[in-house]
Amino acid sequence: MAPLPDPKRQKARVASIVILVAIVAWMGASWIGGMIGLPVRYAFLFDFAALAALFWALVVLFQVWKSGRG
Repeated sequence: MAPLPDPKRQKARVASIVILVAIVAWMGASWIGGMIGLPVRYAFLFDFAALAALFWALVVLFQVWKSGRG
């Protein structure tokens, strides 16, 4: 049986996956929105959703960093 993963490592992995998915989804939504001519208000919606995901990942990574220093 494999050992359980370190909680700090698991949190950092989840944060990195969130960053990757947020950036790819943000770029895809912007590209598709431009192609089909979505109104600008949807672009702001995509921007704010991506910024919220990136902020959450930043907070999680900061918590991981702080816990590693102690």
